Amino acid sequence: MSSAPRVAIVTGGSGGIGQAVAARLAADGMSVLVHYAGNAQRADDVVSKIVEKDGTASAFRADVADEDEVAALFDAAEQRYGGVDVVVHTAGIMLLAPLTELKLEDLDRMHRTNIRGTFVVDQQAARRMRSGGAIINFSSSVVKLALPSYTGYAATKGAVDAITLILAKELRGRDITVNAVAPGPTATPLFLDGKEQAVIDRLAAMTPLERLGTPDDITEAVAFLAGPARWINGQVLYANGGAI
Repeated sequence: MSSAPRVAIVTGGSGGIGQAVAARLAADGMSVLVHYAGNAQRADDVVSKIVEKDGTASAFRADVADEDEVAALFDAAEQRYGGVDVVVHTAGIMLLAPLTELKLEDLDRMHRTNIRGTFVVDQQAARRMRSGGAIINFSSSVVKLALPSYTGYAATKGAVDAITLILAKELRGRDITVNAVAPGPTATPLFLDGKEQAVIDRLAAMTPLERLGTPDDITEAVAFLAGPARWINGQVLYANGGAI
């Protein structure tokens, strides 16, 4: 076995959960390529914090739904660090409204980022990942929680579940695991934006632990799947404090 550090690509690595995932995998000894879509400064801040703690990281911009840009993302990981062992696809958008009120352009935006983006990133990962690798997609507990106004978003995450379960079987013989993490209500800007405190309190009370999740709670599941969990494959792991 090679003694070189394993290499991870974290899409959405400048976001709330993505930042925490990138920092955790770097702390676990991986070289991390922090993907971002638009905010270069935030991605650079994530990289700086990792480097300050003696980790190895760099940033790269790409549209996750553009196959050429995602191919360039993987090229960068190979050129900078020698290959790809772990792909954590946290990138996604959430636009909420009841089904009768959701604008179709918003549905199309979520479809492009959440479904096509997952498909494109997983396609490159499946083609180029080294043996012993792990692909970790991001689903959501709202697929089962069935909360009003989440129809469009939950539908895109149901598609992520399907991609995950089938790809795990398509990679038979490659020694590559494919799983998804499905967070419950988690205190990130994506989740908190636009919500009244009463709504946040009600969602926090859904879990027996009576609190929202934190990004670090979610990284525990990711680190497990990215590292020691070689016998967990083709699964959706619900990280939601017991909400369902």
